[in-house]
Amino acid sequence: MIDRPALTRRETLAGAAVLALAPSAARSSERATGSVYEVVPGGRAGIPDVAVSNGRDVVRTDGQGRYALDVSDGDIVFVVKPAGFALPRDENNIPRFSYIHQPQGTPPDLSLRYRGIDPTGPLPASIDFALTREPEPDAFDVILFTDPQPESPVELGHVRDTAVTRVLGTKAAFGMTTGDILFDDLSFYGRSNRIMGRIGIPWFHIGGNHDLNFEAPDARYSRETYKRVYGAPYYAFHHGKALFLMLDTVHYLGAASGKGDGVGRYEGRIGERQMTFIANMLSMTPKETLVVIAMHIPLVTDLDPADPRQNVMDRERLLDLLGDRPVLSLAGHTHTTEHHYPRAGASGSHHHHVLTAVSGSWWSGPSARTGIPSADSRDGTPNGFHVLSIDGADYTTRYQPAQGEPEERMRIVLESQYRGGAGEVLRDYRPMQTLRSPVPRESVGATNLVVNVFDGGPRTSVRYRIDDGPAVEMVRTRRPDPFVAEVFLRYPEAKKPWVKAEPSSHIWVARLGGDIPAGSHRITVEVRDEYGRPFSSAMVLEVTGEDGPSRG
Repeated sequence: MIDRPALTRRETLAGAAVLALAPSAARSSERATGSVYEVVPGGRAGIPDVAVSNGRDVVRTDGQGRYALDVSDGDIVFVVKPAGFALPRDENNIPRFSYIHQPQGTPPDLSLRYRGIDPTGPLPASIDFALTREPEPDAFDVILFTDPQPESPVELGHVRDTAVTRVLGTKAAFGMTTGDILFDDLSFYGRSNRIMGRIGIPWFHIGGNHDLNFEAPDARYSRETYKRVYGAPYYAFHHGKALFLMLDTVHYLGAASGKGDGVGRYEGRIGERQMTFIANMLSMTPKETLVVIAMHIPLVTDLDPADPRQNVMDRERLLDLLGDRPVLSLAGHTHTTEHHYPRAGASGSHHHHVLTAVSGSWWSGPSARTGIPSADSRDGTPNGFHVLSIDGADYTTRYQPAQGEPEERMRIVLESQYRGGAGEVLRDYRPMQTLRSPVPRESVGATNLVVNVFDGGPRTSVRYRIDDGPAVEMVRTRRPDPFVAEVFLRYPEAKKPWVKAEPSSHIWVARLGGDIPAGSHRITVEVRDEYGRPFSSAMVLEVTGEDGPSRG
């Protein structure tokens, strides 16, 4: 039997009620049957009590590992991996756990640019899933990528030589990419998967808005290439004591919804069918279990909380389903780094983390000596990824830069009168000189200390001290990062046309004041992050006794 906490009678009855209220869609359906099994000496043995789904209904295997489900044309049958077992993987370490039932395949008259699903023919007599028994400790790490988003073969090389190279040799249990695996050209999937496969661990995927078949007339056929390559567009699995829900929050409105260029619009939405699947999975999951949810479009973003292209429009229904369970939800899409706590006043148990993009500002910025763009995100965070560490129902996340110093966690700059402000003045200085020392004695009183804590949020605290003086609290201020604003100003030819510095949710500011004497001083910045972990960094402040250059 699978080692899992026993459900209470109330939870069992609640699950039965949800299943009873969640019949398959009204389309003509067939009965799919099959088994979930493990290979044992001399044959195979069925695994009981394993969840299997058609993307809406969820059933459990019987004592012999058998299941039965209604399926309709276009449904995908998938197994929900239980704890203590491993899924089969292909040569690129992509887990294989689903069967697509699409007898006629992708309709040829859609004329999709990228190949969809070949006809699968009649429903097989048995749809079977093989698992391998494998111990899973309660404590494990997960590598979190989002938005690698290479637009060209050259940019795919940037993914390879930054984030992928940095995680080679990882001991993490598995990794995931939460959408925008590519940037519209889906012919790169093969090469991308071969590169990612060299990391050597199971790697799960969900699709983003740039992983769509844009020629599709509606959402139904918008993931045909993705499904051919990866399988089910949303699914679930258990690892250790955690439940992972991998959701598709990109709802395509069809090619005709666009501006006549064949690229339609989309919105952030979970939808009725997927919401029912979530409800059914939660009904089978004890309330104390940590639920980790991955999605592309965030539940909510700091950039514009009302924009349907940047936020999940039916998020309140999801929050209602989750209730006061311990939840960490992960997203990408915005190329910013954010922390949110939905309904924190009620329980504070849901933590929504918008992850740093692997591509940062879509591979914008001046190239280093390696030929790779600096790729600082539009909120000032260097391009990178995160590591999720889970221990039972407890977790932390950790930001990891994809290039440069591997332990860089913050950037400290100065804003003073010495900086000027007009573009013609800025060109008189070397890059970034105006955001550093020296500061004239007469300008110290108007100088701001600006700190970007790359993975900071509303629960992060920041303070600074000068030399051995008292600690001074800094104020979290929603504003652009002056460093990345200056990068984009100085190198306009090196960025994508839409890229600009956006207000950041993790900037802290303090006015230095005018009582700092001339000379060299140490400024130490002390941080406690979203999890209360302390770290610090420092800079040297030079205060001169001379006036700054004339502004002319």
